[in-house]
Amino acid sequence: MTFRTAPTVPGQVRTLVELRLVEWGLAGLVDDVTLIASELATNAVRHTSGKEIRVRFTREPHGVLLKVWDGSDAMPVRGRAVETASDAAVPDAAALEPGHQVGTSGRGLPIVEALAHRWGVTPTEPNGKWTWARVLA
Repeated sequence: MTFRTAPTVPGQVRTLVELRLVEWGLAGLVDDVTLIASELATNAVRHTSGKEIRVRFTREPHGVLLKVWDGSDAMPVRGRAVETASDAAVPDAAALEPGHQVGTSGRGLPIVEALAHRWGVTPTEPNGKWTWARVLA
């Protein structure tokens, strides 16, 4: 499917992926695959140099393959995973301050890496790339 880049696209992709998984009898994969879909679609919308992204979602013998294309030649940058401990969770008064989100991006690919069996990036000609994730059933 092809989508015009818009902030609503990740939600649309999540919904379509969930419906297809249920249709395929793979409801047990919904949580992981919709989270991966959301991360990949969000990155594509945020970083594309074009006006559209593309999504391919296919059933495989042992799971599913989700691919998201965008027109940017820039390769995704994996941020560091955030480590937390339950006793370290404390209220952050600065969380409501403007600009507090600085430094909080870059967590999407570690999430994809944690949930997918494999993931990667395949450049396309003349520009762009497919970012993909394979999830086993």
